[in-house]
Amino acid sequence: MAKSKRFAKAREAVDREKSYTLEETVTVLKELATAKFNETIEVACNLGVDPKYSDQVVRGTCMLPHGTGKVVRVLAFARGDKAEEAKAAGADFIGDEETAKKIAGGWLDFDVVIASPDMMGVVGKLGRVLGPRGLMPNPKTGTVTMEVGTAVKDAKAGKISFRVDKTGNVHVPVGKASFEADALRENILTFMEKVIQLKPASVKGRYLKNMSVSSTMGPGIRVDINDIRALLRLLR
Repeated sequence: MAKSKRFAKAREAVDREKSYTLEETVTVLKELATAKFNETIEVACNLGVDPKYSDQVVRGTCMLPHGTGKVVRVLAFARGDKAEEAKAAGADFIGDEETAKKIAGGWLDFDVVIASPDMMGVVGKLGRVLGPRGLMPNPKTGTVTMEVGTAVKDAKAGKISFRVDKTGNVHVPVGKASFEADALRENILTFMEKVIQLKPASVKGRYLKNMSVSSTMGPGIRVDINDIRALLRLLR
């Protein structure tokens, strides 16, 4: 009941007919993030794409300048020198055939999976387990690579991967409620710049249809896309 009352109160504080500037959005977010834990801040974008066409699938990675605020557990499938490289870079787990069996049996105590190309014969068999959870390594997101150490460091530092869903939406975490306002704004702008850069050439009409930002326990706050574009122009 307390949770429902808190959400209702927070929702009343947000004008659902208004598109907020980024500065206003972050201010309201931090004021409303009153849960007893450090809430995650998430951006949701609705794009004018049709993901059933392969040339309109928006997918990419982004290094958030201030990270996500989350402790990322990295599993690196690698052998020999590459395994040592991953371990030195901070990988929490080094994967092999036995690890693959554990995953097939239900073990999923990790957030990112990275693999050297020679290990994909082992990892590829886990597609049905890792794929639906967005954990399957892929060269397009830099998680299948010979530069295993760099990939591990990037994942630990706040590199996020994203892909548009079947309804044209993209959701990503961009920080924590405890972040300074400037850090949240910079993370959001960095992500939005990447999304804009990835606009498919085949998309006609409006690409960024709408955008909102919310905390774990708070309502979505609609963001003025024109304000985002103006801020990005100032940064160039």
